[in-house]
Amino acid sequence: MKIFLNVIKNHYADFRGRARRNEYWMFALFSAIIGFVLQIPFYVVALPLMAQPDEMGSGLSPALFLSMLPLILFGLIVFIPSLAVTVRRLHDGGRSGWWYLVSFVPLIGSFWVLYLLVLDSEPGNNKWGPSPKGSLTPTQQW
Repeated sequence: MKIFLNVIKNHYADFRGRARRNEYWMFALFSAIIGFVLQIPFYVVALPLMAQPDEMGSGLSPALFLSMLPLILFGLIVFIPSLAVTVRRLHDGGRSGWWYLVSFVPLIGSFWVLYLLVLDSEPGNNKWGPSPKGSLTPTQQW
């Protein structure tokens, strides 16, 4: 949770530098968990409405909208930091943040970007800055 809050507070729109795998995946994990928890009120309100199809067709009820509001607000809050941490993760692997656009290619794109995000850091410095792992001697790496 500390990593998630650190990204939100200290790296909200920070597209420069590098992010280790741990930072990226912890941010993604906590975003998914919080998003899942925020969906629960929506389903509590929506499922009974789905049982009455004549009421579903009458438009978006205020209760349904209010149950979606926390999830919408959370999505707006984490949108920019999510992009930023993804770009910094790509930088850590020695790739431009523009590689993220490949994820918009149907089917293959998302898997390719996922593969890039899973790869280990580029050792040492690269054009986006020093390694967040620090510089380790070969004996320290083992």
